[in-house]
Amino acid sequence: MTQRNEASEELCESGARGDSRTGACAAFPASVHEADRKQALTEALALSLGSAIALGLARFSYALLLPPMRQDLAWNFAQAGAMNTANALGYLLGALAFSRLSMRFASRSLFVAGCVVTAVLMATSGMVVDTDALLALRVATGMGSALIFVSGGVLAARLASRSPRDAGLVIGLYYGGTGWGIVISSILVPFAVLPVVHGWRYAWFALAVACAASSVIAVRAARRIESAHPASTARHAANDARAAPVQRRRFALALAGYGCFGIGYIGYMTFIVALLRNAGMSAAVVSGFYILLGVATVASARMWSGLLDRMRGGQALAILNALLAAATLVPAVVVHPLAAFVSGALFGATFLSAVASTTAFVRHNLPASQWPRGINAFTIVFALGQIVGPVVIGRVSDSAGLTRGLVYSALVLVAGALLAACQKPLRGAARSA
Repeated sequence: MTQRNEASEELCESGARGDSRTGACAAFPASVHEADRKQALTEALALSLGSAIALGLARFSYALLLPPMRQDLAWNFAQAGAMNTANALGYLLGALAFSRLSMRFASRSLFVAGCVVTAVLMATSGMVVDTDALLALRVATGMGSALIFVSGGVLAARLASRSPRDAGLVIGLYYGGTGWGIVISSILVPFAVLPVVHGWRYAWFALAVACAASSVIAVRAARRIESAHPASTARHAANDARAAPVQRRRFALALAGYGCFGIGYIGYMTFIVALLRNAGMSAAVVSGFYILLGVATVASARMWSGLLDRMRGGQALAILNALLAAATLVPAVVVHPLAAFVSGALFGATFLSAVASTTAFVRHNLPASQWPRGINAFTIVFALGQIVGPVVIGRVSDSAGLTRGLVYSALVLVAGALLAACQKPLRGAARSA
């Protein structure tokens, strides 16, 4: 996209808001608008493979690996949950590090570093069988995932500002890319886990290859997005370094609602496969469930884009949290493959859109110079929720069963919906670019 086209696009947008002096919309060919729109959506799709790595491959694949690893290494559910807690701890550390690193390095550089580190660590996870070593690797992998996810979110927000008419769709496409990672994991893991001693290790190697291949495409997109506005990127970096601190108390209710989302959703994603297997469902049913969940996640970008564009407060997060609570309750109440598929489809179509809703909230309510810090504030709360979730739900599952654990997850999501519903748009907020 050329600078001339971008300038004309900005003039057109200002004209749409009532500035009739420019006449830019009439002078700017519709075919150029459409070409720019397609380019933005294509770049968003390519960038979305970063979220596929950060969450789909590096985190959610663990739910498929949990049954064979738990059996082989004699873990209880609390120990199994601790692996996701370790990953979430690393995610928190990575998010905290991003606050400092973003002042010195471009988002593209942090994105590239996160992709490389995560792929290497995933391969290393297949080389060890000691529980403590695996815990340490999950922490490190979480740090790499955070660098990818947060820097990718910043790049997606900037890309959305270049295509304001499709802003919600662009952001949704980036986060919905996690679904590609879930689908790839659903296909790779069952075939890569071999019927030998520690046969689950080969699945980690297969996932590492998938991470590396996805990185090639995602990194190219990140470079294109940031190089499209070299002057703007430098200005953003300078503004980030001297910008006033983000006043988190102004959107504390949204942060609290998102923290509840982190606790509730990770309980489902950690233990749902174990619940289905314990209920006697076949490996084919479980794989089909996970593939459906991933496909629904990809489709969610289009499904909720209008909601993300329209709602500037916490209402979008509230609606999505409520739907997630319903999806979480279904397999806890009805033990049947059809119920599992309904749950997976609804959960997949919703949970990454909850993440996207926070980036949309930041775009709607904060100036562009504060986007990295705003997105990072939500990421930190998200990570804290994910630290608490697996351990708490794991302990509940050990004492009262996996079904009770999912009920607790649903209740936390309901609390998150109520908190987010009370979040109003920020007064005096800058209009989204």
